[in-house]
Amino acid sequence: MKMRRILGIFLACALALALLAGCGSSEPAPAPDAPADTAADTAAPEEGYYPVTVQDYDRTVTVEQRPEKVLTLGPNCTELFAALGLGDLVIGRSLVNHSRGPLPEYADIVNNIPELNHSSATREAVLSSGADFIYAIDWEIGEEGVVIDEVESYGMNVYVNSATTMEEQYQEIMDIGKIFNVEDEAAAFVQDQKDRIAAVQDKIAGQEPVKVLIYDSGNDGVFTCSGSNFETLLVELAGGKNIFDDITERQWVTVSYEEVLARDPDIILIHDYDSPSVEEKIVEITTNPVLSQLDCVKNQRFATIELESVLPGDRMAYAVEKMAADFYPDLFEAAE
Repeated sequence: MKMRRILGIFLACALALALLAGCGSSEPAPAPDAPADTAADTAAPEEGYYPVTVQDYDRTVTVEQRPEKVLTLGPNCTELFAALGLGDLVIGRSLVNHSRGPLPEYADIVNNIPELNHSSATREAVLSSGADFIYAIDWEIGEEGVVIDEVESYGMNVYVNSATTMEEQYQEIMDIGKIFNVEDEAAAFVQDQKDRIAAVQDKIAGQEPVKVLIYDSGNDGVFTCSGSNFETLLVELAGGKNIFDDITERQWVTVSYEEVLARDPDIILIHDYDSPSVEEKIVEITTNPVLSQLDCVKNQRFATIELESVLPGDRMAYAVEKMAADFYPDLFEAAE
């Protein structure tokens, strides 16, 4: 009898202790159908996205994580980053001397990006920049000065801007979108470019192509772009024909004044950049004893285009719209 009473007291104490332990628990067991902890199971926005690999023409570029410090070597490269909403990642830009300033919609972003170099990027500036990614026009990076192999050894991924066709440039934009995990934004931008260019081509359908001399500068001949230059594609999309599109060995060539006279352009498209100015170039043309014989010079048929607008980048539609309005002023003025 005494043993039973002791056993009863022992069991009562054990039960009381168990109840006290349960009351002190800060994490009660979940109900059988309770959802899992969503905060623990939700992946970060980029978790599982990287690494990504893209083909940069004859190079394969693999990015292990989203770049955070970018150099854009070329005004066309800088403005593309602004157009894709990536301007805040750019810590330095170059070739500002080849720019007449960003398009108004990107001005605030681009103008707030520091200049790595006002003209061409230097090896020293690039290597000491602390960048982890470079997007560079092909003549800013290569065999001399800033060399791809060397900057890669400093931990910088490099994507070279060297499109020679519209599809190649559209692919570059998509590649940048993939690298920075903004693929939807890149696709929307590309589609907008295509739609705007198609609208111009609808407007000029059936028109006779305008013969165009592209005038970069003059010195013992005219320095102009060839048929393999990206600018020739934009001229054609705007309804023009580069009178030197049959030269394809190099992108930039010097042709004689006499050859220009023989090919008799309808209009002269003058590159606008730092020096010499457009006004100075027009004086060069109008006072040249050979070029002054052209009917288009006598009739002052000049058009201008910013050099950065005819480089492969974000301004394809803008350049086509601007040139088409210059090539066919009556057609576009009538539509306004």
